[in-house]
Amino acid sequence: LILVGGFGTRLRPLTISYPKPIVEFANKPIVAHQIEALVKVGVKEVILAINYQPQAMMEYIQKFEQEYGIKITCSHELEPLGTAGPIALAKELLLADPEQKYFFVFNSDVVCEFPLDKMVEFHQKHGKEGTIFLTSVDEPSKYGVVLTEEDGKIKDFVEKPQEFVGSKINAGLYLFNTSVIDRIKPVQTSLEREIFPQMAKDNQLYSLVLDGFWMDVGQPTDFLTGTVLYLQYVREKEASKLANAPNIIGNVLIDPTASIHPDAYIGPDVTIGPGVVIEEGVRLKQSCILREAVIRQHTWISNSIIGWQSKIGRWVRIEGITVCAEDVQVKDELYLNGCSIPVSYTHLTLPTIYSVQISVVAVSLKKKNT
Repeated sequence: LILVGGFGTRLRPLTISYPKPIVEFANKPIVAHQIEALVKVGVKEVILAINYQPQAMMEYIQKFEQEYGIKITCSHELEPLGTAGPIALAKELLLADPEQKYFFVFNSDVVCEFPLDKMVEFHQKHGKEGTIFLTSVDEPSKYGVVLTEEDGKIKDFVEKPQEFVGSKINAGLYLFNTSVIDRIKPVQTSLEREIFPQMAKDNQLYSLVLDGFWMDVGQPTDFLTGTVLYLQYVREKEASKLANAPNIIGNVLIDPTASIHPDAYIGPDVTIGPGVVIEEGVRLKQSCILREAVIRQHTWISNSIIGWQSKIGRWVRIEGITVCAEDVQVKDELYLNGCSIPVSYTHLTLPTIYSVQISVVAVSLKKKNT
């Protein structure tokens, strides 16, 4: 069961056009990374718990089924049910096979190495109702910290601790016995705040520390950071997938249908999607260029995301985690820093850029004063 029901607010403006799970991360929809990992450990059916833009998701399901040889079923939430409610809603689907003892639950924002075979082995070994992956972070005060015993049994959850109590947090990947379904009602319920604490109290919840990289890519800053981590993972495991040319610097992933001028310098940490056109003199680094975008001559882009079919003019400078959504057109010789440009915002001119930046500053000052 993959929880794809959120509105994707943190990743706007990209999610105005598409549900977050099908936004391309490293040239592949976020949810496709998860489906691929599930197929590798023998999963035969995936249930997508859908709420936002269900029709857009449906268009991709047949493609995923054909590509990965897996059955995909949708469980449509008519109202938001949190992270636990969708499990109860999908009860009949999850229990359709009486011989099926376990099921995975994934938060759709997560990318990592997905060592699911280790998770299955550990879960079978301890024999309790649930296993969750944990990951270590440098600033645990931003998250809910998970306290465990040496054997992985979870003792407690501490929400955003002000004093250091540990560095391990919930990684958003779970494996449950089907008996867990009986703990949940089909109403808005939180796994993290309601179900997990009770399971821990009953000594039924264990944890396993995740190997390798991990990132929740649900907002632009983390999306770009996750890209850096993922490309380094590809470098270590399958370096042949990365671009290799005189004008490529560091880890760069380029779709074979993209057109890159030999005098454009790309990298490090760049992904370039299908049908993208990069013209002469362009400089790209730490950025994601999505399907069929066009970057005209001598433009410089850093730490930004350029959306589908957007057209960026000549001698433009873009940086500071700027996000252009679908079909944005930026005219020549403009400077964008930290902007969020919504879908189909065409013929962007200099006064328009100023108005976008001023509105962002005003919001920041208001929050500070309150």
